[in-house]
Amino acid sequence: MNTLPANILGRARALPEGGVLSPKEFLHQGSRAAIDQAFSRLTREGKLLRVARGTYAAPISSRFGSRAPAPEKVVSSLARQTGEIVVPHGASSANTLGLTQQVPIREVYLTSGRTRKLTLGRGEILLKHAPRWMLALGTRPAGAAVRALAWIGPAQADESLASLHRTLPHSEWQALASARATLPSWMAQAIGKEAAHG
Repeated sequence: MNTLPANILGRARALPEGGVLSPKEFLHQGSRAAIDQAFSRLTREGKLLRVARGTYAAPISSRFGSRAPAPEKVVSSLARQTGEIVVPHGASSANTLGLTQQVPIREVYLTSGRTRKLTLGRGEILLKHAPRWMLALGTRPAGAAVRALAWIGPAQADESLASLHRTLPHSEWQALASARATLPSWMAQAIGKEAAHG
């Protein structure tokens, strides 16, 4: 009877850091009740972390003990599993692009899926449903620029765009300028104005 928990644990440990697994993957090995029970027991024993309903990840062992996997790794593995688009929040993007010194306190990601919370040890990650235009350019720098501008807002858009025009690679600036038709009017207008400066 012990083979089920051993199989689950073996699969969890074979995944790269942040890899997620679901009880549904083991339905061919036993009843749903037995599988749920095995997952619960492994979680109680600290061998698995329950990230969200029906989603688990293995903790990472180091010489300092065990820790939760890196949030961005869990998020990208969840995105692969669900087929959602998941990208960093505008505040993180603005920080990465050098448009703000503020470092977001909470881990927030935007998703094409539903809004939900993930738990990683004592930490919490918020996946927030976002409109399609915020996700259209994905994780590339032009996509980060769109989310950063959305977070910064219309009042500081011109100043931020001047900075982005200088720092983004030419191809990314072109991608941002080409996406204007899908963006909110204020953002499209500000990008057009900056693009006209050459």
